[in-house]
Amino acid sequence: MTTPFLLRRPHLQTWSMRLDRAPALAWVALQTAALWPTWRWMAARLQDGSDDPLGWLALAALAALVLALRRDLRTAPRLPWLAAALAGTLAATVLRGAAPALLVSLIAVLAWAAGLLAFLPVTRRGAMRVQGGVLWPAPRLAVGRLPVLGLAVLALPLIASLQFYAGYPLRVLTAEASRWLLAPWFAVVREGSSLSVNGVLVIVDAPCSGVQMAWAGYFTACAVALWAGRSDRAFTLRLPLVGAAVLVGNVLRNSVLVALQASGHGELPGVHEGVGVAALAAVCGVIAMGMGLAARRAPADQCY
Repeated sequence: MTTPFLLRRPHLQTWSMRLDRAPALAWVALQTAALWPTWRWMAARLQDGSDDPLGWLALAALAALVLALRRDLRTAPRLPWLAAALAGTLAATVLRGAAPALLVSLIAVLAWAAGLLAFLPVTRRGAMRVQGGVLWPAPRLAVGRLPVLGLAVLALPLIASLQFYAGYPLRVLTAEASRWLLAPWFAVVREGSSLSVNGVLVIVDAPCSGVQMAWAGYFTACAVALWAGRSDRAFTLRLPLVGAAVLVGNVLRNSVLVALQASGHGELPGVHEGVGVAALAAVCGVIAMGMGLAARRAPADQCY
C-alpha cells in the first residue's frame, strides 16, 4: 500500500493543519488585500466628486454584519462560495485594464461578498422574547445570501452611471405620472421630461429621476432583511414592494414640488429639501416595515 503523501512529509502535514485552522477573518482580510486595486479605484471615484459617496454606507453595513457575527463565523468554509470567491478575484485581477473599470469592480465586490458568504453562518440567534410571563429561547434567524450580495453591489460608485443610462427615461416616466396626478387641478402638458403647468415651465431634473431614492430603498431593504433574519425566499418575495414604494414615492414627491412651483410657493426657503427628505423618509419607512414584518412564527414551545 502506498503511504499517503502528507504522512511521508510531517512538516507539510503540520502546515496544512495550521492552514485549516486559520481564522475566518484572516481569510477575509487576505482577500480584501488581494482586491486592493478595486478599493483604490472606488475611493478615487468618490474623492473626485464624480459620484455620490453612498457606497460607504453599504460597506459599513457589511462590516457591521461581520463584526456582529465574528464569533459565529464558520471554521470550515463552504467550498462552492469559496471557489466563487477565488474565481471572481482572479477574474477581476486578469481583467483589470482590459475591461471597463465599473465592470471589473462589480466582479470584484461580488467575489468579495462570496468570500464573506463562505464563512458566514446560515443562521444566527435572535433576541430572547417573553411570552406568557416566561422567557423563551430566541428563535434562529436566517442570514440571507441575496441581501449580502445586494449590499456589495450597492457599495459600488454607480449613481452617476445609473443617472447617465437610466436617468432620462425615469424622468420622463415621472413627468408623465405627475401629469396624470396634476391634471384635475392644473392645465398640464408634458414636453419631454418637462411639464408646462398653467403656462409655467417646470423641468424634472436629475435629482427627480428617483435614482438616489431607489438606492436608498434597496439599501434599506437589504439592511433590514439581514437585521430581521429574512430568508432569501422571503427577501425576494418582498422586493416588488421596494420598486413600488420608490416609484410611488418619487412620483408623489415630484407632483408636490411641481404643484408648489406652479402655484408660486416653490421658491420658499427649504421647501424643496423638506419635501424631498419627507418623501425619502416615508419610502424608506414603508420598505423597512414591509421587509421587517415577520411571517407567522411557530408556537413558543417549538422555538429552539
